[in-house]
Amino acid sequence: MNNIIYLDAAATALKPECVINAEMDFLRDSYANAGRGMCARAVAVDLAVSRVRKKVTDFIGAESETQIVFTSGTTDGMNRIAKIIDTILCRESLKDKTIMVSDLDHHSARLPFEVLRDSIGCNIVLCPMDEKYNLMCSDLPKADVFVITAMSNVLGKPQDVPSLIAAARKKNPNVITVVDAAQYVVHEKIDVKQWDCDFMCFSAHKIGADTGLGVMYIKEPERWERPDKFGGGMVSKIIGSAFSHSYEIKWEPAPAKFEAGTLPLTQIVGLEPAIDYLIEHRPNLEQIKYLYDRLLKNKNIEIITERDSSMLTFYLRNMHVLDFGAMAGAKGLCLRVGNMCAGWLHNLMGLSGTARISVGPWNTEADIEKAAEIIEGTVK
Repeated sequence: MNNIIYLDAAATALKPECVINAEMDFLRDSYANAGRGMCARAVAVDLAVSRVRKKVTDFIGAESETQIVFTSGTTDGMNRIAKIIDTILCRESLKDKTIMVSDLDHHSARLPFEVLRDSIGCNIVLCPMDEKYNLMCSDLPKADVFVITAMSNVLGKPQDVPSLIAAARKKNPNVITVVDAAQYVVHEKIDVKQWDCDFMCFSAHKIGADTGLGVMYIKEPERWERPDKFGGGMVSKIIGSAFSHSYEIKWEPAPAKFEAGTLPLTQIVGLEPAIDYLIEHRPNLEQIKYLYDRLLKNKNIEIITERDSSMLTFYLRNMHVLDFGAMAGAKGLCLRVGNMCAGWLHNLMGLSGTARISVGPWNTEADIEKAAEIIEGTVK
């Protein structure tokens, strides 16, 4: 396994030693549940969760830790946001609303809202794109909900999120804006106050933390009075009579009311060093440029990303991408092949699938040179 060249950081990042050590130390020496105990160890875990929440608050430019909700990942966050919007606006109201999505969207970002359209009959419209598949601020349809992919996991170009949101608010000041930042967070600094978004999600494992953890930012958490999930830790009190079976439930303030049940504590502990590591060790995109320049010369390879993208995506003129992936994988090269869970964009391009190279801070010049040799040897 040590001979593997891992060029699939966009799918999930390998874990730096600081993350592994933090989680091992916690599991071995400090483990307890959060929000449920009074002993010294339980209090220490509560403080650790609070510390990480503050770290995330600063990392994304939020105003308050109450805006930071821990989820199981971007997919969970996007599904929950759709449910929160559906629940609070009520189906009768949402039925007459318009939701704007785009063909850049990952399935996780768009499907929850497509399902709303199918179940309650709300309208779905597309955000316009230019000839390079960038989202356009001009000619935006008026929308009540706007889902924005901050960076495509196929094309790897950052979108102008603040300008898109500002343009959408000109059409409708009350538009609810939802940003999928799963890829963006790895390469660009997030500033949710500058963006002025209502919701934002990313997954911890994309930046070197563990799987099973995500962040959901909510600009105005108290606006959304009713939680979307229910369980322990979110109830402040239950008022009523046991004889009449009539109760009024009082929720805890945010973020607790959105965090039913036990949090993924080990993963949360690993998020703090992962953020620190990412800030100091962003992926070296010069490696992508080197591969771009080299593979561009190969007549059997058609590159669809730009030279300064955060990833390199291509298809083969003489081979199916799945065959290519299997053959390259047999030679020790790990990269992504398929439609990247971005079926709309691939359909728009007329492609059944592509191959994607993405680098992390662990990749060396030797890795990149060997990867180029494997690719060239596979497609010759």
